[in-house]
Amino acid sequence: MSELEVRELRYFIAVAEELNFSRAAQRLGMAQPPLSKAIAQLESRLGVRLLERTTRQVRLTNAGQVLLDQARIAVDMVHAAARRARRAGQPTPQLIVAVKPGGDAGLLREILAAYRGMGSQLPPPEVIVGGSGEPIAMLRDGRADVALLRGPFDGQGLDSETLVVEPRLAVLPAGHRLAGRKRLRLTDLKGEPIPRWKGAAPSNTAYYTGNDGAETGDGHTGLAPADTPEGPLVASVEQLLEVVALGQAVAFLARSTTERHQRPDIVYRPVTGLSPSAVMVAWPETSRSAAVAAFVQAAHDVAAHHPDYMTALAY
Repeated sequence: MSELEVRELRYFIAVAEELNFSRAAQRLGMAQPPLSKAIAQLESRLGVRLLERTTRQVRLTNAGQVLLDQARIAVDMVHAAARRARRAGQPTPQLIVAVKPGGDAGLLREILAAYRGMGSQLPPPEVIVGGSGEPIAMLRDGRADVALLRGPFDGQGLDSETLVVEPRLAVLPAGHRLAGRKRLRLTDLKGEPIPRWKGAAPSNTAYYTGNDGAETGDGHTGLAPADTPEGPLVASVEQLLEVVALGQAVAFLARSTTERHQRPDIVYRPVTGLSPSAVMVAWPETSRSAAVAAFVQAAHDVAAHHPDYMTALAY
């Protein structure tokens, strides 16, 4: 059996995502008959049925689901390789660092300074600030070489190391019934709406809403998904703070993030039983870049002087 071609994988991904040959053909800018023929030839070469077809619907088989998952990764890697090759061939290559606002726990400037101090032979860094989920996407598609971000995240195809671990705090409107307390238990927030982050995976949503199974440490159980009604959809810390200030929800943010967003209509309180926030450095697992290795080392050197660094060693 010959190796699969990127073109074949693109065809299959379109059909598998649309579950409709007509829509998939339109998405690919081609006629339906050659697309159907290509998928049939792919199944024949692999010796397995990838799709169950009836006159009314198309659905993935188990083999089809496996191929879809792997095909997405393979196509992303090919596109990423092409992007990185083009960037490496530029007259002045750069190390592209992706970061989400507030995702660096205040470490980024020091890390960049430490990296620059490692020698002029390293490519200069360029920082790209992205929204929620963008740094991971940029690593996967070749737009970035390394990223600073907060866990949890889907680490498939990536290597990562924890730099610091810091507590998260509850974010409450100033007039909230619990605002007068110095410390809360996670169970005190049962029944409170909590914002949902746009595009967050289910595992990330559990973390953002305090449903990720953290122990309270005082004999009480943590929150279950049914305990946290769905609050407004947000895409940034600024949006989250606004919906909290308006009394539409409560939320959780990392301590360093709260220190940069002080406002009179919001209070922050420590919470017993709430899982912490980990700041991590991540890069493609296939990377052999000396510049990436230097940046990771610089990140560790800077994090070693952070007050929460020792917590990271046990995380």
